[in-house]
Amino acid sequence: MPVLRIDTIEQQIGESLAEERLIASLSGFFGLVAAMLVSIGLYGMMAYTAARRTNEIGVRLALGSSRAGVLWMVLKESLLLVLGGIAIGLPVTLTATRLISARLFGVSAIDPATITAASLLMISVAALAGLVPAHKASRVDPMVALRYD
Repeated sequence: MPVLRIDTIEQQIGESLAEERLIASLSGFFGLVAAMLVSIGLYGMMAYTAARRTNEIGVRLALGSSRAGVLWMVLKESLLLVLGGIAIGLPVTLTATRLISARLFGVSAIDPATITAASLLMISVAALAGLVPAHKASRVDPMVALRYD
């Protein structure tokens, strides 16, 4: 039999794992898309909530509440939403790792660094998504807010 192609072991292993690498890359990409959609949705919800509470925020400012207090009030809502999501998602994640542990190569199913990084990413996304509406709400003029429909 003539030898048509000679490959090293590394090349053969790379070719055999190409499909798994593609799936891992696509999973990472869709994870980033999901994180972006979460941040856009959270921003939209917080902006809507802050706009609906314009009268309340105006009354609070007119009665002497500080702008920092209003900023924290609106920002706290977005952080509480994400912390609730993390509290629900963490046990689900730990349970789901049993299902995917057979597909993982070179990493453990439960990686504390990855779970911590993902949680911190979601908390920072929530802080940034809530900061813009919170800043906008804290800058409202009390007289304009009291007349707002």
